[in-house]
Amino acid sequence: MTPQVHDIASSLMASLDCPRSLTVAILMRNREWVQLTELTTNPLDYSTPLAYLRAAQATDFLRKYPELETGIDKRAAALQKWRDSETLCFQTNRRLNELDDFGTLMGRPASEQVVAFVATTRKFVRRILGAGPGSSLEPRFGPGATISDPSRFTTVPDKITSKPSLTRGADPYVADWSSTAWARAVRHLGGEITYVRGNKYFTVPKDSKTDRSCGKEPSLNVAFQLALGQAIRRRLSRVGYNLDTLQDTHRRLASEYSASNEGVTIDLSSASDCVSTSLVRMLMPNEWYRALNALRSPTTDVDGKTLVLEKFSSMGNGFTFELETVIFLSCCLALQELSNTEGVVSVYGDDIIVPRSMAHLVITALEFVGFKTNVRKTFVDGSFRESCGGDFFAGQAVRPYFLKDEPHEPQDYISLANGIRRMAYQFPETLWPAIRRTWFRILDEIPSRVRACRGPSELGDLVIFDDEVRWRYRWRSSIRYFQVYRPATYHYVRWEGFAYEVQYAAALYGVTLAGPLARRGHGVYIVPRDGVAGYKVGWTPHS
Repeated sequence: MTPQVHDIASSLMASLDCPRSLTVAILMRNREWVQLTELTTNPLDYSTPLAYLRAAQATDFLRKYPELETGIDKRAAALQKWRDSETLCFQTNRRLNELDDFGTLMGRPASEQVVAFVATTRKFVRRILGAGPGSSLEPRFGPGATISDPSRFTTVPDKITSKPSLTRGADPYVADWSSTAWARAVRHLGGEITYVRGNKYFTVPKDSKTDRSCGKEPSLNVAFQLALGQAIRRRLSRVGYNLDTLQDTHRRLASEYSASNEGVTIDLSSASDCVSTSLVRMLMPNEWYRALNALRSPTTDVDGKTLVLEKFSSMGNGFTFELETVIFLSCCLALQELSNTEGVVSVYGDDIIVPRSMAHLVITALEFVGFKTNVRKTFVDGSFRESCGGDFFAGQAVRPYFLKDEPHEPQDYISLANGIRRMAYQFPETLWPAIRRTWFRILDEIPSRVRACRGPSELGDLVIFDDEVRWRYRWRSSIRYFQVYRPATYHYVRWEGFAYEVQYAAALYGVTLAGPLARRGHGVYIVPRDGVAGYKVGWTPHS
């Protein structure tokens, strides 16, 4: 932990002025970082939204801070959790394999309730998805790395240039791919498909105790996985579940239910890693299952060892999120119909909202098909609900701010200052006056010229969110221009360095001069993902 972060955290604990912030301050003083990460905040222990937020902010400010000196091997912790999920999927597969004919369970006749639950869930899956995804899929490019494309080379032209990788099971999709501009560019460059057994295990930062497990997929697999995921999104939208806007709906429902107690929010632990192969085979229509199964990776390479997967797909697979949404939504709708319960049922990934009267039924049923409830983020009783990044206590927003990255540059401290202010502005009359001292302490780390960039919150972290009397702007042609601290220099990849066939294919996939291309001098360059290399003070229009 840097001295600056330690000083800011200490100031925040003093400003929060509650028993929990005192506990955190003592743990920080004695460098008891592991104990600090093990602290939790139970909303049932607090009688008012403000009291809860003070305690939650003290508890959570450093919980996701990556530089906390806990001594924990976060990759090893993530890998152990991944292995535990595989064990759970193995047990689920063995249990659900007995249900293929809807007649027995572990060698014994299944109960009528289990048979009805499975049959009704299958009915809702088919109602949402239809019989199949269609005859052909258009491959899509995602922003991330693949087996063929390391993280430094993930622009669309880079991915078109590399040798595509594919699992043997996805061979039927080679015919669809062969007619694309991508395939023509690969053939022109003399490339050919590389066959691999499955994906490769890797981790990304999550919090101060563990990383997050992911799978780096073969490039052709993930291109068609993304296409299949998009097809699922369209089917969900047709029945009223638009994944592009559903997060806002969930936050609104969480706010309403924290006040009315009519609905509950349920979250699952390692949900994507616990979708077992038997569950997908049991619930999906045949055509959908064949498509999903062909494109999934059946194995994972973990530190040079190839492991056959019990899970169906992982984080990194292009359709995992959409698939788990359909499964959880169908399970909940089936239980609602079977229990004859009225109320709103909504699912976004593993964020689940159901009527309060069927909460325990949902939790029990999901445990039967292989999922564990995340007790810390599931709220059935009391006046607190949480969903899709929104925390609410008796209808009042109470979302704490998490320090997720080490601040180094002015833009980092602007983000930190804005995050703390937005948190405190949930109680502008009481909490904000107490937190201002910490806010000013953060601003001390920002050079004075950059510190003058003040403006409305709508401009995000281009400005320091502040009162209107301190905004820095000027008028030109009846348009208001705000002084901002904005990206100014970028890492560039020379467009002309790619073969003409690659340029042509990339243009067909949406890389245009109006998008990630920029002219510099006499050349044209493409800006890669995370391509910002520097910032400067400038002006931007905003009404």
